[in-house]
Amino acid sequence: MEADEAVETIQHEMTVFARRARASAGRMHPELSLVSYTLLGHLEERGGCRATDLAAHYALDKSTVSRQVAALERARLVERRLDPDDHRVQVLHLTEAGRRILAQVTDSRRAAFRERLEDWPAEDLRRFAGYLVRYNAWAPPDDEA
Repeated sequence: MEADEAVETIQHEMTVFARRARASAGRMHPELSLVSYTLLGHLEERGGCRATDLAAHYALDKSTVSRQVAALERARLVERRLDPDDHRVQVLHLTEAGRRILAQVTDSRRAAFRERLEDWPAEDLRRFAGYLVRYNAWAPPDDEA
């Protein structure tokens, strides 16, 4: 397989992977879209952040993030708290219910990955994991972001 053909195959397969991830998110928890799951995961990883930080991180319009956050607040999965260092700023945090649902979905996804990869040799798993880490470590130059 030539390099150009390999890149096309990678692009195609990653698109299939993304579609599968979106579809599986709804099966993991009916109230939680892939976007919601992603935002909850980001909030957990960061220990909370501002909605504008979410918009900037995911290169989304602020109104899009605002709608997503409002839905998560209505579902009582996230809450706003005043920043202790700057009381003019509100920081989004997971609620206990948000943590519970995120853990359930994460556990379900982990089980699905394990099932899908159970027949892979350990060396293939290590190599695949290394490739994904390497791929995701690349960051575009500032002018391309």
